[in-house]
Amino acid sequence: MSDELQPKLFLLGEKALVLDCAGLSGSSSKLEIQRQIWHIADICRASGDFDDIVPGNNNLTFFFKDSKKIPFWIKQINTLWSNKRPQDKPGKLIQIPVQYGGEYGPDLNAVAEYHKLTAQEVIAIHTSTQYNVLFLGFQPGFPYLDGLDERLFTPRLATPRLSIPAGSVGIGGEQTGIYPTRSPGGWQLIGRSSLALFDATSEHGALLAPGDRVQFVSVLSISEPSISVQVISDLSSPKQPILKPAKASHKESSR
Repeated sequence: MSDELQPKLFLLGEKALVLDCAGLSGSSSKLEIQRQIWHIADICRASGDFDDIVPGNNNLTFFFKDSKKIPFWIKQINTLWSNKRPQDKPGKLIQIPVQYGGEYGPDLNAVAEYHKLTAQEVIAIHTSTQYNVLFLGFQPGFPYLDGLDERLFTPRLATPRLSIPAGSVGIGGEQTGIYPTRSPGGWQLIGRSSLALFDATSEHGALLAPGDRVQFVSVLSISEPSISVQVISDLSSPKQPILKPAKASHKESSR
């Protein structure tokens, strides 16, 4: 592999190393780069040499237990990147119920008008795709999703909201995502889910992880007791899905 296709590695303080893949976006797709990042992260975690390994957008940060290991891992990471890229990463397919429009999706009509579509057409397009979770960031459990149909690419709000309810589903530029907790934000809000994406008391904290897939499902009410979330533990396996009830973690109304 030529040097121009190699990512950059640089130190972050005394005990951290960053793999920077931002310069590779012209030679590989966003998903291909992230898949390689996930692959390297999984291999390195198994070594036990790290306090933490954090995937980001076109980057991967390694936090070392012992800084003396850094020279060894610089060579190893470069070698891992040069090796054949994985084709896919097993993960979960999670169907998330969303009530679109109204008080839960105050920007749905504006998004539809911007694209000269009806609100129902926006919903149909938004729910027709399985999105890849590239990484988590911004706040605990917030998924950055790849795969938004370009017909829904929409600029962020000129003036961000000071408070967005947890579970809000939004569009920001070329991405769509879900706010796990109440926070400020500038994405166009088109709906809301009652599903809890982050639980500090659970074993893993976040429901979603890099490599998972998400599909939004339109429902009439997020408070419907019959709504369930489909979690398939291995996308390559034909096993029957595990059904988990959606958690009604909040019943807040938009401000």
